[in-house]
Amino acid sequence: MFKKILIANRGEIAVRIIRACKELNIKTVAIHSNVDSEAMHVKLADESICVGNALPNESYLNIPSIISAIDITGADAVHPGYGFLSENDKFAKILSSHKVKFIGPNSKSILELGNKSNALKLASHFKLPILGNQNSKNLNNTSEAQKIAKEIGMPVVIKAAYGGGGKGMRVFKNHSEIDKFFPQLKAEAKNYFGDDTMYAEKFLTNAKHIEFQVISNPKDNYAEIIGQRDCSIQRKNQKIIEEIPSDFVDINNLKIIEKNIKDLLLNNEYEGLGTLEFLYQDNEIYFIEMNTRLQVEHPVTEEAFDIDLVKYQIILAAGYKIDLSNIKRKNHTIECRINAENAKDFSPSPGTIKFINVPGGRGVRIDTALYTNYQVNPHYDSLILKIVSKGKDRNESISIMKRALDEIIIDGIDTNIDLHKWILNQNDFINGVYNTNWLEKNISKFN
Repeated sequence: MFKKILIANRGEIAVRIIRACKELNIKTVAIHSNVDSEAMHVKLADESICVGNALPNESYLNIPSIISAIDITGADAVHPGYGFLSENDKFAKILSSHKVKFIGPNSKSILELGNKSNALKLASHFKLPILGNQNSKNLNNTSEAQKIAKEIGMPVVIKAAYGGGGKGMRVFKNHSEIDKFFPQLKAEAKNYFGDDTMYAEKFLTNAKHIEFQVISNPKDNYAEIIGQRDCSIQRKNQKIIEEIPSDFVDINNLKIIEKNIKDLLLNNEYEGLGTLEFLYQDNEIYFIEMNTRLQVEHPVTEEAFDIDLVKYQIILAAGYKIDLSNIKRKNHTIECRINAENAKDFSPSPGTIKFINVPGGRGVRIDTALYTNYQVNPHYDSLILKIVSKGKDRNESISIMKRALDEIIIDGIDTNIDLHKWILNQNDFINGVYNTNWLEKNISKFN
């Protein structure tokens, strides 16, 4: 087993990883920027080291500084969490050359499957349905984006090939919008992911977002699918609520699709956790991307199946076998993402946490790095807390989540808690009559 893991991330996901490491008796190293020195993950880790200034490119994306931190602390593995360097094939390759284990797939798998445009070709080869033109990759400039948009047909969605979390992604309804916003989109991708490779695909107008949690170990020749998440409640391509299972989805040829997913993983020697994301419409699903990492929403799967995905991830990376033979879904679960933002206009809300009370009781899980007097700074993602409710069925899970949202108090900054309360009380949500565009179309009723 690993002796010491450096966590190349921050916030609630760094805290989550530290917890798993402690339970596995593994020492931890927290890296941090100069404005994160008092962060919860820094306080909980066995060691901490500053890797640069506030901007991500100068700290959490600063590979030379992180490699120096590894050398100084003697860490023998790195857990990248999600975002930042979690899907950076160059980082994984550099770690391998330094004989440090990257807890995730190897650089080749990240390049082939983590790169969204490459993944489309592979998915098509393994008979997973895709949208649009599988050659619509590596859009270097506006004219190339315009050309592929004409071939696919409007509306199109253009995405960062190494993107995720709704960043570096935009739906274009007409060609003038491409002229106006495509350069800006490339710049955003470069800033968030260190790479501005872009690709395009057809945009569905009435789709749900369905994703398959997978874990794969080519050495033992197994790949398992651990449930499907419904992540259709979104705003500007950013997931807000996730759920397992979706009571309103019935996928045609599901067994064949699951077999093809496993074949895709094993033939590409994929190691570790991952998520394949699809759009669902009229009983059909269409592959859109694979995230070759731990997902933000992994807790909703953990609580549904009563498992620890992060522990699985670490144990598998260390070369040990894990037994997945008896994994079965036990609960209906819902996750709400609480962001530091104004619930009405979604403007960021950095500031000091004057007081926080987290909900508890049966069926409630909280993942957060907040504490009283903690400073929420404006340099990073606005996600500050995740609530997961679990019940015997959907109605009970919704009821528990409503109770939890009523109990939570975060004083000192604005949050989107009231938005979550509103969504859970809407008939469309209760009856499953929603898609990825539902919140955008109905948000004016909340405001």
